[in-house]
Amino acid sequence: MDRRRFLAGSAALAATAARAPVAVDDLRTAAREAWIYGLPLVEMAAARGRMMAAGASVNAFSHQRALAGPLSRTVATPNCDTLYSSAWLDLSSGPVTLVVPETGARYFSLALLDFFTNNFAIVGQRRTGGDGGEFTVVGPPGRIGMAGVTIPRPRLPDLPLLRRPIQAPGRWVWALARTLVEGEADLAAAHTLQDSLYIRAHAGHAPQPFPGPAAPWNDYFYAVQQLVEETPPPRAELGFFRRIAPLQLGMRGGFERARFADSEVAGIEAGVAEARALVAAPPAPGDAVGGWIYPRPDLGDFGEDYLYRARVAQAGLGALPPREALYMRAVAADGRAQFAGGGLYRLSLAAPPPVRGFWSLTLYEVTPQGRLFLTKNSIGRYAVGDRTGLVRRADGGYDIWIGREDPGGAHTANWLPAPARGPFALVMRAYLPGPDLLDGRYRLAPVKQLKG
Repeated sequence: MDRRRFLAGSAALAATAARAPVAVDDLRTAAREAWIYGLPLVEMAAARGRMMAAGASVNAFSHQRALAGPLSRTVATPNCDTLYSSAWLDLSSGPVTLVVPETGARYFSLALLDFFTNNFAIVGQRRTGGDGGEFTVVGPPGRIGMAGVTIPRPRLPDLPLLRRPIQAPGRWVWALARTLVEGEADLAAAHTLQDSLYIRAHAGHAPQPFPGPAAPWNDYFYAVQQLVEETPPPRAELGFFRRIAPLQLGMRGGFERARFADSEVAGIEAGVAEARALVAAPPAPGDAVGGWIYPRPDLGDFGEDYLYRARVAQAGLGALPPREALYMRAVAADGRAQFAGGGLYRLSLAAPPPVRGFWSLTLYEVTPQGRLFLTKNSIGRYAVGDRTGLVRRADGGYDIWIGREDPGGAHTANWLPAPARGPFALVMRAYLPGPDLLDGRYRLAPVKQLKG
């Protein structure tokens, strides 16, 4: 070791040794806020790691070839309407060009997410139509020198998305495409579209593995520190890092796994336990309107709403913003966002949700951790909607029947099977929602229990 590094290391050790233990309450608060703040980063890294372990490559699309089913457990709350195509983009070696085929009238979207789970760009009908094209994603300005000086990049001209590069806020980007499938007979055509979606880029660097959200607190925060350095937050969040200063987790380094005294560990562990409970807490009854919880306007573009961002990352990683898709969750009569499971339920729609894309109602089992996954049933039906042959009432509306047992007769076509045991949740999706749905003039009717 050279003399400069030795002296620097000695100074750091001396500073650590001289640091007086901070108040446990301060560490507890800092640990709680930091755990919540870092959860989207850790969930994204975990999803990236699972996909890489399954054979995915950096800067290349991996395609889901079959619609999601009960075995689809990579990401919670999967939809069973679209095929996913996923790519992890590494922009450290230069820009990446996404080549999107013509999609015509078929619903298609390609969302670009930063590691904080914000959708910073979406290619698809709403923004670019169905003509396809080439879209170049450009990484953030580089840093040079020991001081980390940023090389300024000229501001990109404010041109339509088709004619300008897309500026990414960080080195890593998750490109997540959704291709609508009209049914089993439509799979081959959807596969052809997926195969025409590709990437031109320099070879990316394989990411290092990171521990998941269940990791011990010291490994978890060390992973957050590394991910923050890899994907720097906006400078506007400097105030947040000042608030969590007792944890020594910073925008450009600081956290060390072994620096805390035994007397401080209890405070950190208590803060992490509080954070886990806050993130896993079910939606409050007051969040519902007419029996449904509607998304907040900042879904998918969270700003500094860190708790909401963490809850979405855990329950539905990769969620689209409301202008692209509305996700609405039904609330039972007791105010909980899940149903006990027994009996027969009915959702009556006087008119279907007004959309330019499509709509569907999906049923999920609820795990003890509060995550939602598709559940096995006797007819292999996990969702109903505008493409599943629902039978209308005489007045043109729909009755959708939900329960463990087939309601029989003409109701079977509109039956959404519940799991054989345990609670379930209902999620309504509306892609490319119309103005009436976005501004609240159209509201879903509550789900009613007819018999227990």
